[in-house]
Amino acid sequence: MASRHRYGSSHAATAVTVIADVTALILGLWIAMYLLDANRANDLVHFVQGAARWLAGWSYDLFTFDTDWLRTLVNYGLPALVYLVVGHALAARIRRIEH
Repeated sequence: MASRHRYGSSHAATAVTVIADVTALILGLWIAMYLLDANRANDLVHFVQGAARWLAGWSYDLFTFDTDWLRTLVNYGLPALVYLVVGHALAARIRRIEH
């Protein structure tokens, strides 16, 4: 009997991809808010900052540049890239296994 699964149809792989993308989006959003000097008293900005800090906890202050904007860009941008690469690689692996 033919398999009903097609390449790219895995729900687990889709979930992993979405989680990786949302994680990177939150980190990227915080970088943008920081660079644009968003009002930190705002509830949305405060939430995004807290979420980004938690998500980047493993790499927080990994690099200690003197320039604040560069430190923020690297210390939050690096985990965003790691989450994207690892998440999408894991999703591709899941799709290959289920195919």
